[in-house]
Amino acid sequence: MEKIRKLIFFKRYFQEFFDQQTDRVKEKFDYVFYLITIAERIPNKFFRRIIGTDGLYEIRIEFESNIFRVFCCFDEGSIIVLFNGFQKKSKKAPEKEIKKALKIKDEYFRMKKEGIL
Repeated sequence: MEKIRKLIFFKRYFQEFFDQQTDRVKEKFDYVFYLITIAERIPNKFFRRIIGTDGLYEIRIEFESNIFRVFCCFDEGSIIVLFNGFQKKSKKAPEKEIKKALKIKDEYFRMKKEGIL
């Protein structure tokens, strides 16, 4: 299948979280990431916009009884930039994690504007 989107891992924010997961959880992440890159329309089950956050999205991954989230945003239309990941313990996304993602998003676009990326 041809990829219609590209995933970028900004710095090591997500990678540090990913490295702590089991091999089976990593396989599920890889599957969802692949689906996101090839699907014409990404199912809401895996991807949705966070209301009131100026372009912040979350990738949603369920494995067995665990729920994981990865915050991200679009850049240049077809690029998805991954930020922080966490294991969700409650129904609502923790405000602390949203604030962290928004801070990382600002850092990404500032560095891009300054030509550092």
